[in-house]
Amino acid sequence: MGADSPNKSGFLRLVKAVFWSFFGVRRRADLESDAAQLNPLHLIAAGVIGAVLFIVVLLLIVRAVVG
Repeated sequence: MGADSPNKSGFLRLVKAVFWSFFGVRRRADLESDAAQLNPLHLIAAGVIGAVLFIVVLLLIVRAVVG
């Protein structure tokens, strides 16, 4: 494992937290753990990026079906 391993695991943990939060499926222990370890600004940014990606994917699917 390299020196950037904690950053990668932190990023993956952030993405995982946002992904499961979109579905509303979070264990209380995971939520408390994330709240203690993840940066709130990073969570907000990841949530906004996730929402934009979700909207873009929906628009692409609608255009493909309608067109």
